[in-house]
Amino acid sequence: MKVAIIGVGLIGGSFAKDVKRIYPAAELYGFDANEAHLKKALDLGLIDKKTNYDGLAIMDMVLVAIPVDVLVKELPKILDAAGEDTVVFDAGSTKTLICKVVENHSKRRNFLACHPIAGTEFSGPEAAIENLYDGKTNIICEVEKTAFKLQEKVLQLFQAMGMRIRYMNAEAHDKHIAYVSHLSHISSFMLGKTVIEKEKNERDIFDMAGSGFESTVRLAKSSPAMWTPIFEQNKDNVIETLAEYIQNLEHFKEMIEKNDFEGVYSEMNNTNKIKQILNGIPLTK
Repeated sequence: MKVAIIGVGLIGGSFAKDVKRIYPAAELYGFDANEAHLKKALDLGLIDKKTNYDGLAIMDMVLVAIPVDVLVKELPKILDAAGEDTVVFDAGSTKTLICKVVENHSKRRNFLACHPIAGTEFSGPEAAIENLYDGKTNIICEVEKTAFKLQEKVLQLFQAMGMRIRYMNAEAHDKHIAYVSHLSHISSFMLGKTVIEKEKNERDIFDMAGSGFESTVRLAKSSPAMWTPIFEQNKDNVIETLAEYIQNLEHFKEMIEKNDFEGVYSEMNNTNKIKQILNGIPLTK
């Protein structure tokens, strides 16, 4: 099996580790605009060789794990270069525009639109983790547009990696992911910003920061180069979720201002139900 990974950072590198574990005889090829990343990926053994567009025709699989603004420009060219039996799949956090740019491509049948919901706040080949995808959900969009024999071999790999598969249309994916992922990152970045601005005058603030702050602000360490294009491509959904979030914050602030601490307690108590959701327990009405 020959597998090309376009973008050998956290997502691509972690995928490479799992492919090597599941298919020890597989040949892994790296393709990245950042030569330093390619060298590091080779040094770490994430990939066996470098490749480029000319090498994609001989690949069985091609994972595209690059920022979504670059992805929408490169994906048509990647499909142009892919072989007839090559399956190309992505890991982009948005899906609508990605699917749209290849909807009329002659090799649309070779593309599987994916979003494995996995990652950390770190980036680059050094951040790659074995078993990153184990137990994680992988959203697949427009599966009916991918040739069955091509999607089948990728789905077998996903299953071997321990991923749960969900099927969804691209528009629904982008709407839902704005709530459970994109809003989380914005909240983390803005909390970090608020504390950094306060720290200018109060140098001891970080000495007082506990595990709650650390876990909440963790995502603010994520790559702005990756997340800015995500917010741009999912702009309408992000604005809608932000408006709802801001409304909830304003309401919470208003209750505190009015000394309505019964209301504060009730809001938090009702929100405690999130524990059931995260544990996979259906909420009772």
